[in-house]
Amino acid sequence: MKVIQANEFARVVKNLPKQLKVELDEAVKSIMANPLLGDAKVADLAGIRVYKFKLNKQLTLLGYEYDGETVILYLLKLGSNENFYRDLKNSLSE
Repeated sequence: MKVIQANEFARVVKNLPKQLKVELDEAVKSIMANPLLGDAKVADLAGIRVYKFKLNKQLTLLGYEYDGETVILYLLKLGSNENFYRDLKNSLSE
C-alpha cells in the first residue's frame, strides 16, 4: 500500500518528538491493516475517514482518504478535536 502525506500533515509530524512519531506510526500501521477502521464522514467531508487514537495520553484525530482501486492512503490532517473538522474542511476546499 502506498501512503501519501499532505503538506499540512507532514508539517505537524515533522515537529513531533521521536516517541510520539513512533506512536503515530503504530496508528498509521493500524489504518494500513484495515483502511476502513476510521469513522466515515458525510456531507462536506464525504469520502474522508477519521481515526481516533491516544497520542501522549491525549485524544488525537487523524483524517485520511483511502482509494481502494489504486491502493493509496492519503494522510490529510493530524490534530486534537478542537476545530479539527472545520480546519479539515477548509484545507480540502483550498
